[in-house]
Amino acid sequence: MAPSRRSPLMLAGLLATAGVTHFVAPKPYDATIPRMLPGSPRTWTYVSGAAELALAAGLAHPRTRRAAAHATAAFFVGVFPANVQMALDWRHRPTALKTAALGRLPLQIPLVLWARGVARGSRQG
Repeated sequence: MAPSRRSPLMLAGLLATAGVTHFVAPKPYDATIPRMLPGSPRTWTYVSGAAELALAAGLAHPRTRRAAAHATAAFFVGVFPANVQMALDWRHRPTALKTAALGRLPLQIPLVLWARGVARGSRQG
């Protein structure tokens, strides 16, 4: 099934919103950065926020949509370790927070599939 014309823009909106929140409220994102990464968690938070904003811009424009959609799928796979780190770190928190952290893990699958669907539905430009 081909994505609707709105689908790439909805995905771009999701990424843009997430990207902005990395800069407006970075502290929760800092806590999800895997400790094995070098440097400051805040730097990684800002880098991932900037990446989300760049991906959103790429998805919004038909000429760059296909490449941006492939990059978005890869990005969603790449941030999965942060979601795993969050689930591990939050395993002793209240049930609602644990549930939210664990719920993020399978959510990556439809996000990757959404991005791949946008790529398939985009014309080479």
